[in-house]
Amino acid sequence: MIAAQLLAYYFTELKDDQVKKIDKYLYAMRFSDEMLLDILCRFRKDLESGLARDTNPTATVKMLPTFVRSIPDGSEKGDFIALDLGGSNFRILRVKVSHEKKQTVQMESQIYDTPEDIMHGSGTRLFDHVAECLGDFMEKQKIKDKKLPVGFTFSFPCSQTKLDEGILLTWTKRFKASGVEGMDVVKLLNKAIKKRGDYEADIMAVVNDTVGTMMTCGFDDQRCEVGVIIGTGTNACYMEEMRHIDLVEGDEGRMCINTEWGSFGDDGSLEDIRTEFDREIDRGSLNPGKQLFEKMVSGMYMGELVRLILVKMAKEGLLFEGRITPELLTKGKFETKHISAIEKNKEGLTKAKDILTRLGVEPSHEDCIAVQHVCTIVSFRSANLIAATLGGILGRLRDNKGVPRLRTTVGIDGSLYKMHPQYARRLQKMVRRLVSDCDVRFLLSESGSAKGAAMVTAVAYRLADQTRQINETLAEFKLSHAQLLEVKKRMRTEIENGLGKKTHESATVKMLPTFVRSTPDGSENGDFLALDLGGTNFRVLLVKIRSGKRRTVEMHNKIYAIPVEVMQGTGDELFDHIVHCISDFLDYMGMKNARLPLGFTFSFPCKQTSLDAGILINWTKGFKTTDCEGEDMVGLLREGIKRHEEFDLDVVAVVNDTVGTMMTCAYEEPTCEIGLIAGTGSNACYMEEMRNIETVEGDEGRMCVNMEWGAFGDNGCLDDIRTQYDRAVDDLSLNAGRQRYEKMCSGMYLGEIVRNILIDLTKRGFLFRGQISETLKTRGIFETKFLSQIESDRLALLQVRGILQQLGLDSTCDDSIIVKEVCGVVSRRAAQICGAGMAAIADKIRENRGLEQLDITVGVDGTLYKLHPHFSLIMHQTVKELAPKCNVNFLLSEDGSGKGAALITAVACRLREQEQQNK
Repeated sequence: MIAAQLLAYYFTELKDDQVKKIDKYLYAMRFSDEMLLDILCRFRKDLESGLARDTNPTATVKMLPTFVRSIPDGSEKGDFIALDLGGSNFRILRVKVSHEKKQTVQMESQIYDTPEDIMHGSGTRLFDHVAECLGDFMEKQKIKDKKLPVGFTFSFPCSQTKLDEGILLTWTKRFKASGVEGMDVVKLLNKAIKKRGDYEADIMAVVNDTVGTMMTCGFDDQRCEVGVIIGTGTNACYMEEMRHIDLVEGDEGRMCINTEWGSFGDDGSLEDIRTEFDREIDRGSLNPGKQLFEKMVSGMYMGELVRLILVKMAKEGLLFEGRITPELLTKGKFETKHISAIEKNKEGLTKAKDILTRLGVEPSHEDCIAVQHVCTIVSFRSANLIAATLGGILGRLRDNKGVPRLRTTVGIDGSLYKMHPQYARRLQKMVRRLVSDCDVRFLLSESGSAKGAAMVTAVAYRLADQTRQINETLAEFKLSHAQLLEVKKRMRTEIENGLGKKTHESATVKMLPTFVRSTPDGSENGDFLALDLGGTNFRVLLVKIRSGKRRTVEMHNKIYAIPVEVMQGTGDELFDHIVHCISDFLDYMGMKNARLPLGFTFSFPCKQTSLDAGILINWTKGFKTTDCEGEDMVGLLREGIKRHEEFDLDVVAVVNDTVGTMMTCAYEEPTCEIGLIAGTGSNACYMEEMRNIETVEGDEGRMCVNMEWGAFGDNGCLDDIRTQYDRAVDDLSLNAGRQRYEKMCSGMYLGEIVRNILIDLTKRGFLFRGQISETLKTRGIFETKFLSQIESDRLALLQVRGILQQLGLDSTCDDSIIVKEVCGVVSRRAAQICGAGMAAIADKIRENRGLEQLDITVGVDGTLYKLHPHFSLIMHQTVKELAPKCNVNFLLSEDGSGKGAALITAVACRLREQEQQNK
């Protein structure tokens, strides 16, 4: 027993001693964590150089765009063919993806030989051979009459400008077919198929084997966004944000990038960690100075690295008692598979003895231990270096997503990773050490890269079909120039109907006279009060207008709440409350004794019979006050003032906020004769010739007409451009069948239109994995402010996803692109039809005045116009296109309902004084 223990102790000591010796000898192949983190940082810099347009031409890590824009989402289905050409064997698969209960994949494949003479012959012969094999496969599968989508795994360096194109940069892996480098392999294969003429194939995608690996694993795990090959060669790909890929147009979404990381270090950036053995391997290779990283880590070179180390150690008498045999000196005699065998836990030393004996070196037990340790150091270095570069990719993904902790899956394939007994464990452990803020699942690719080519094709097929259907859905929102001209023409017809005495009663666009007969001329002067009632808050303002060389407008205001019980009480209670608020304000300003002229902005539908008389047609916005509808609001205000007998006011004008907007801008810009509100609601007003306003006596001069254009289309004249989504929004609104134009172009409804489209697209499986969340079912949840945020050019898709997450919508990158597109078409249409209405007004004014060319300004207010990133520009452009004889400028209004009311009052006072002087 003691003898056995002593023997075990002796061997342990012997082993430890040998290990220390080797460690010392191969010191340069062992890296500290700090060194690996440094390599990780170098690789990240190289990734960035490869992505940027300016640095890509000289970058060593080429970062080739693959035009694969999405990983499988589980909804793919269909019958596909995959071709896999990457070595002496050529594989063809038929992949059927079906959806019974859960997604299933059936695969049938056949392997065809690629003879040496074809690999080294002409390109025409090579592709004729591929086409012949494909024909044979289709014949056996009895599918020659079908035109199936084909995915082509072509495992050679290619540049792509689209998914179904691959221009061969250079042959590798012993292929040397002439006339192919610099050519598109899809075109060459299509030509060969066409020449045969006995079947058709639709080649939809060319993919690299690394991408194939990611897609194969992505089918099983939708978090998979990295693919790695660690076999004879090595490479990686991952999903990069489009906004960072300078070589491809567009900023939306993601695209898979084939890093071609084997050439990392070709610019000398790894010289400090390359050993004499690495340099010797490179010198003896077919491509000296190239693929230096690959030569340090991949299966093609690892066995040879170990052989060179063993030769040197033997020469120095450190191994095999200095014996060197011809076998040991022969290149390629020590293979990577031998390393895997020697590093096995139990039989490793026995295997070492067998392998070394075949090399004729008669190894001792000590030699076997030493060789095993050399193998361990070389394979460990490979795993550590790949952990560093993979860590670089994972860190980049984490930063791209802006998350503190990344959760992702890496799909892996390759003989070294699969066959070596310790490799996978070492790699995973080191990755977790280097990027501890990433939770990584490593998924082994079971069926190689060919299934991945079918998956890329299936995804491309799904996306093409999905894009087609989404485009068809959104096409209804994309109005042509002819359609917009028609909207303009119909608006003009409705304007005429509203102005005409006989047609006014039945007209939808009411064209209400406001009795505002002039815009400011700059001579307005004095102190004016303005009241602003249009919601749950009520404002009282003192506006001091000074004329002269330096015109000024000074404003003081106070906001008062209107309690719900007052909003829903009697008319007397409402006006008593208003008078009480005015009294408080006059006390606050110390102006109780002055009899000030007052303008009353009353933002509810009114019929005016004079400037200071407005009969309420009906309450809106939650007001239910009794004894008011059908009554003159100015009369009720005057009665309220009289009841209190605290002060006296000269109520000069009752004002609509749209008119106030026009007047505010007209004070700054004399050419302003149109007012527009594009906010929660939508309305317009303009200066019409008195002779055209048949509902008011007199033909002299002009008067501002409040169009109330939101009701345009209530007679069905816009039904041909209304969509099912517009109808759904209208049907569920508080005033179904009314304000149809407003419901297509105002802020109150755009978010609701978008919500209805998103529900439909989700039901059809195009969004949110077909899952309609409770949030999405909630009316009004998708506010118009979200459209403004989502459509902002500065907003990356990541932030769009953030907004959708606030709404309880767990979106993918693809979902975010679709949502952004939906928001875009809805707001674009809104801006265009608003522009068509504006063009109708501008042209009407031009014709009224008999002008060939009109210069005019529109005063604008409203949150949609102010806050949406594109609304104003699209509207301006539309007006320009539809009214080419009008030069229309737009001026933002400041406080149309307060300052505007005071200006209307000031203009009325000026005109009143002029009339008195003329008498």
